[in-house]
Amino acid sequence: MSTRKLIFTALICGLAIMLAGGIKLLQVANDDTELIVHALGVEQTLSDMTVSVMEVVQSASMTAVTISAQGVQDADPVEGWRLLAGGEVLLPLNPQSETCLATDVVEARTCVVEFPPSEGSVTVAYIRAGAQSQWAP
Repeated sequence: MSTRKLIFTALICGLAIMLAGGIKLLQVANDDTELIVHALGVEQTLSDMTVSVMEVVQSASMTAVTISAQGVQDADPVEGWRLLAGGEVLLPLNPQSETCLATDVVEARTCVVEFPPSEGSVTVAYIRAGAQSQWAP
């Protein structure tokens, strides 16, 4: 194959990639995904787990989030929780918390999930099985 044909083929491939990128950009720009931030105390069911955020307390040493969870026998109630504060996503300080009992199918268990200290407004998120719910005070 001659050099001219190779250059021409490379240009065609580059244009095809740019066209595909432009089409994807239009798809994302027209995406009408609605973000819902729930009030404290509102229960949400994600997959087979029903959860809610009851209270958020910010202090100099930590941000304490009181949660309620039920639906899966012996699941870790701390797993899947995130805190959005100051433009950062924060993970729980102690993912193996001894104060949080494993979840139950019938009875809702309440527990305090501890996050690093934060200032200003915060949003608490729970992620399970590819779904996400968010709460804010």
